[in-house]
Amino acid sequence: MMFAGMMAVAFAIDCVLGWPRAVFAALRHPVVWIGALISALELRLNAGTPARRRAMGGLTVILVLTAVLIPALLLQLMLPDGLTGLLLGGVLAWPLLAVRSMHDHVVAVARPLARGDLGAARQAVSMIVGRDPTKLGQAGVARAALESLAENSSDGIVAPLLWGVIGGLPGIAAYKAINTMDSMIGHRNDRYEDFGKAAARLDDLVNWGPARLTGLLFALASGRPARAIRVMRRDARQHRSPNAGWPEAALAGALPVRLSGPRVYGDLIADEPWVNGAAPDPDAQALARGLALYRRTMALAALVVLLFALP
Repeated sequence: MMFAGMMAVAFAIDCVLGWPRAVFAALRHPVVWIGALISALELRLNAGTPARRRAMGGLTVILVLTAVLIPALLLQLMLPDGLTGLLLGGVLAWPLLAVRSMHDHVVAVARPLARGDLGAARQAVSMIVGRDPTKLGQAGVARAALESLAENSSDGIVAPLLWGVIGGLPGIAAYKAINTMDSMIGHRNDRYEDFGKAAARLDDLVNWGPARLTGLLFALASGRPARAIRVMRRDARQHRSPNAGWPEAALAGALPVRLSGPRVYGDLIADEPWVNGAAPDPDAQALARGLALYRRTMALAALVVLLFALP
């Protein structure tokens, strides 16, 4: 109950403040600190035969989780009982959520797209996706922003909330460490295929439940749950990711638009299947509807956390 209360406090603070630039300039961000440790370990350990790289990747996972879990556990144990501990725990968990920042990043795409400024929309979407923005038209920009909104609703909000409710500060901190490792080294390329295997598999595991829960929340908040759930059940498993397809398919069914499909990363073309392929391409209006649905979904998620926090 106390853990749920802490997450409710963290959620409320993040909705109001996000992670202010002044705080970022002074302290950076916990994910930046975790990323620096991952980078340092990868530079020293990612070498040798494939078997050695896999072993060193596993060791990296253990070292990063140890470095994150020990201080998080100590802080959790030092929290006083009662309301003071709940509030302090919420403040400490606050930086590990991304409710406000996700919304702001997508709004930064939606506004220029709505006024027909494709160049500014491309620039804004390049901040949240890895594909080449110069190859994207209006539909491609809207699609990329919606896909990022769907996936990061799970990775950046629902999953850390869930693991925080389950495990308090150690739970949410461990999740963010795992997710950061996956985003940095969990890629299927020559450099990371072996070294990042343990991180990628662990990330798949800890996101299994949150991804499906996020899809369900999108569906329930949409006002069209049957359609969103039908698309999610039909198309989620066609996605390249074992987890991201669930919130993405639910969002696609709720709006309704088609998502995923072929995309360009540098010189590579990824020929991915469509999600909700019979629906129209998204446009600026669809992106605005997606943001409205995101806000309703986050309100629903907050309500669920508050219900767990009640005595």
